[in-house]
Amino acid sequence: MPATEPVPATALFRLARSAAFAAVALGLSVGAHAFAGGTVTVRGAAAGLALAFAAALPATGRERGLGMILPLLTGVQATLHLMFAATAPVAAVDSMAGMAGHSGLVPGLAMLVTHGWAIGLTALWLAHGEALLWAVLRRLGARFTPVLAGEPSPVPGKPSGTPRRDGPAAPRRSPLRHVVSRRGPPVPATFLL
Repeated sequence: MPATEPVPATALFRLARSAAFAAVALGLSVGAHAFAGGTVTVRGAAAGLALAFAAALPATGRERGLGMILPLLTGVQATLHLMFAATAPVAAVDSMAGMAGHSGLVPGLAMLVTHGWAIGLTALWLAHGEALLWAVLRRLGARFTPVLAGEPSPVPGKPSGTPRRDGPAAPRRSPLRHVVSRRGPPVPATFLL
């Protein structure tokens, strides 16, 4: 299968890719939120996982690159941040308001820069993983497509060329390319005075 032809994704494969994206997006969001001193409830994490899964599912029909993954991950991260901040207990919101870079629903500049770096690196990681996955699938598809289509495998034929005699082959008589011959009498040296 040529590298330029898109490989269609089955429903099970799309669900698995959406689940992987949702797990990475939720892990990044929960980790960043907890690192900033916020708390995430189990109900908020479950809702965030469902939200990330639902956002990723329409994009998994074919191979996606960084141009699609980065905006999708950015949107999911912003939505999860707002959702976690809105569902945080009141005591946690008050303690987060005193922290540098975070004041309730509105993130500060330090948090935006930190989230930007984390989202950018995670999107690069996901894009490289996506490219590797599809490259492997293309190679496997090219190798197993004839088998799955029921085409017969090529039967090895007789080797072309002269028939071999029984026994060892005769040694080759071609000269070696990089041999320097030093046999014979020494060459007289002539000195010019």
